[in-house]
Amino acid sequence: MNWIVNDHNILEIIIVTFVVSVLLVPVAKKIAHHIGAIDIPNERKIHQKPMPRFGGIAMYGAFLIGYILYGDVTTQMISILIGSFVIFLIGVFDDIKPIRARYKFLVQIIAALIVVIYGQVYFTEITFLGLNLKFNRIFSYFLSTFFIVAISNAINLIDGLDGLAGGVSEIYFLTVSIIALILGKVTGLDFILAIIMVGATLGFLVFNFPPASIFMGDSGSLFLGFMISVISLMSFKVATLTSLVIPIVILAIPIFDTALAILRRLLKGENIGTPDKEHFHHQLLKLKFSPKTSIIIIYLINIMFSIVTIFYVVGDTRDAIILYLLLMLLLLFVILKTDILYSHHNKKRKTSDKK
Repeated sequence: MNWIVNDHNILEIIIVTFVVSVLLVPVAKKIAHHIGAIDIPNERKIHQKPMPRFGGIAMYGAFLIGYILYGDVTTQMISILIGSFVIFLIGVFDDIKPIRARYKFLVQIIAALIVVIYGQVYFTEITFLGLNLKFNRIFSYFLSTFFIVAISNAINLIDGLDGLAGGVSEIYFLTVSIIALILGKVTGLDFILAIIMVGATLGFLVFNFPPASIFMGDSGSLFLGFMISVISLMSFKVATLTSLVIPIVILAIPIFDTALAILRRLLKGENIGTPDKEHFHHQLLKLKFSPKTSIIIIYLINIMFSIVTIFYVVGDTRDAIILYLLLMLLLLFVILKTDILYSHHNKKRKTSDKK
């Protein structure tokens, strides 16, 4: 494996961005307290005391320093810098004073379009289970914009437990980096950004793993989701990710949780943006797991998906697909045994009333 990229050692990049992120977290805490970016506990939230929610500043700052030190100036990178700043900024404003969902959604689309149209980062074709689908440019723009916005919101939605969104994102960045190393694709912008984000996210997790002393806020979760989606799109361009299966299964938990949240709210006749306490991590808490144990369980599930994905990439396609199916059956079992889609308690009560 080649451990040198752009004349720099990979471990050096991770260590530098990690240290920058760690050093910026105390600064982010002070800024949050100074301007009132504080998450106040309520009946829908799990934490018991007010928490600063400006952790995104540390990760975004580490990302910028990492790029300045180790990145190259290209049109793609400029588009990512602009797009990430736009989405980070709307997150910052939302952390200070909540912004209506429609306006955040609009800004997310603008940030995505900057990368897709100006940076020319988009799907041109998708290979999925042996099928090869090619798209015209207009549809490619639409699909890629949808992908960026969807993943950004998926990471944002699972940010409900200490260390959850950061840990899931860290597993993604690590997995993509490992895949690139295995395939020898270590010169692309996707790999540089993934390595930078490994260090930036890990530094924040030092303070966010249970019990957390700071939350990432929307400034962090939207930024992480944006970077995950952009790295995925670029990886398709350089064949690091050779199939749509790869980013989807690495992000199985946030995608699974988001899809079920939308379906759950539609079944209840609610707006899909209505917050609730029925997410995957809430179900684990209902099963009497502690917050830390719940996080570790989700990490382990994500790591299993990532390991199988690496097997898929190195050529064990058939065995990997079998393992994917088994993991999907495990998630289906979770759906049937918990209230993540519908309330079993209400169903039992209705049956009892009929009797």
